[in-house]
Amino acid sequence: MKLKALKYISLVFSSIALCLIMFDFGFGQNSHVLKIINTSYPILLIGIIIGIPIKYIVNLKNYQKIRIWVIEITLWLFYVILLVTVPFASFASDSFSIWRNPKILLFLAFLLSFVREVSELKLNWRYQHTNPAVIFVLSFALLILAGSLLLMLPNATHSGISFLDAFFTSTSAVCVTGLVVVDTGTYFTVFGQAIIMILIQLGGLGIMTFTSFFAYFFLGGASYQNLLLLGNFTSENKISEVLGTLKKILLFTSLAEGIGMLFIFLHVKNMPIPGGTNAIFFSMFHSISAFCNAGFSTLSSSFYDIGFRFNYSLHFIITLLFIVGGLGFPVIINLYAWLRYYVGNGVQRIYKRKGVFYRANVISLNTKLVLYTTLGLLVVGTLVFWGLEYNNTLAQHRGAGKLMTAFFAAATPRTAGFNTIDTALIGVPALMFVIFLMWIGASPASTGGGIKTSTFALAVLNAISLGKGKKRVELNKRHIQDSSLRRSFAFVFLSLIFIGLAILVITVVEPDKKATDLIFEVFSAFSTVGLSRGITSDLSISGKYVIILTMFIGRIGALTFLSSLLKKVKHKTNQYPSEGVLIN
Repeated sequence: MKLKALKYISLVFSSIALCLIMFDFGFGQNSHVLKIINTSYPILLIGIIIGIPIKYIVNLKNYQKIRIWVIEITLWLFYVILLVTVPFASFASDSFSIWRNPKILLFLAFLLSFVREVSELKLNWRYQHTNPAVIFVLSFALLILAGSLLLMLPNATHSGISFLDAFFTSTSAVCVTGLVVVDTGTYFTVFGQAIIMILIQLGGLGIMTFTSFFAYFFLGGASYQNLLLLGNFTSENKISEVLGTLKKILLFTSLAEGIGMLFIFLHVKNMPIPGGTNAIFFSMFHSISAFCNAGFSTLSSSFYDIGFRFNYSLHFIITLLFIVGGLGFPVIINLYAWLRYYVGNGVQRIYKRKGVFYRANVISLNTKLVLYTTLGLLVVGTLVFWGLEYNNTLAQHRGAGKLMTAFFAAATPRTAGFNTIDTALIGVPALMFVIFLMWIGASPASTGGGIKTSTFALAVLNAISLGKGKKRVELNKRHIQDSSLRRSFAFVFLSLIFIGLAILVITVVEPDKKATDLIFEVFSAFSTVGLSRGITSDLSISGKYVIILTMFIGRIGALTFLSSLLKKVKHKTNQYPSEGVLIN
């Protein structure tokens, strides 16, 4: 064995430790096996502690940055403190709480070590010959498969689960959809629910976002090829700002989910929580699920549950979370830049440090388009749903509660998936309107799905422009790029093609189901909404696979999926003569 191979000691021990943790939590253990497992933990931790200095000894030249030294020394001291203070012999496996079972803290330590070591691995990947869409699709596919296997662990459910149902649940969680074939709160244990919560978080932001961030954090930088690849995932055009954008995304996500968790906890701390979980876990699960627009809930009837049906203030908190999560990170970052500019400009005015002040055009056209479209859909959607369902699904509510429920019902189809009414009782006119809202979905580069608000807005603006006889689409004294218009119509066309094919297939394999219910299910799956008319668990094997594929394509995007199947071509400098084609 070569000497440099010793630098992988910590990686090997942390990998073994994670597998052991999964075996420990995932399977029921007798006292003899549990004793062996608990004895193995300190041995593995010692291996990691020894492996860190050995890595420096055999490969010192790659660790010259002070930042890396500080991180390594901090982690090494953390592992030593764990080894000395944690009572390994008293570990149990019957609790998934860090306060009752310090094994959770040990799991986080092993996971941190594993991520730290993996971030240093260098793969000989030919970025210049690889379509980024392929990497994006594969990352989601592998995460779904890993999630399926984890959900099949005996301790993840109360009575076991088939591979198909685990695969369906994992796909729904990673694709932040929310369609379920088994009840999340009663079928899965707290361990299984925690797996679903992690899958939602990774799927909502993208596994590549997390891995790239940790690689940057631990190594202090990234290669040019990595920045190009990451730019495709974060929708950042400027290479110099990719890492900054990545940090802002993760920071804002943590902040939003943390605040959401706090407010949800204040609402439910004195309420009985169904499913055997505590208020803290309930708040964390629903904050992550709401911000990521996943729609998963540990409540059997979501927020239509009798104990939560009239908690309008809680409904408002959940609505704010999934609306903010659905705006898109470019919009959030642009709004942050606008706020920082005007606060800073206001401070300068107070102290008069500058003699000349000017109003900068901080808000981008994309932000204005997304905000106007989102606000318009929320207002129109609320009024339409309030009018159509006033004496139907809204009949049990009164006054402001009726308006809040209509607002929730108008916002949740745009990929949130929670419900405060019985979706199966919605009338046909309102049902068609909900399908329309589901098709539009959230905004670009967000945790939501659908064709996106900006795509819908551009299609409307283009139709109006053509109707007026204009040669260009203009908005707010700006000319919309032709490439944006081309992509928007490609999204619209491909979405309708995939949805149409899915509806055709599922109506063939599910002849006993109502057509309206199946159409609603397909639109919900493609737009990663998660609303259902109550037929998801009754679908046949073929029907479930149709919905799984629809959720997957809807999450990664129809155009991205098509790009992953087609060979990447080089741009040509020559141009053919143009010729018109008759339309209409």
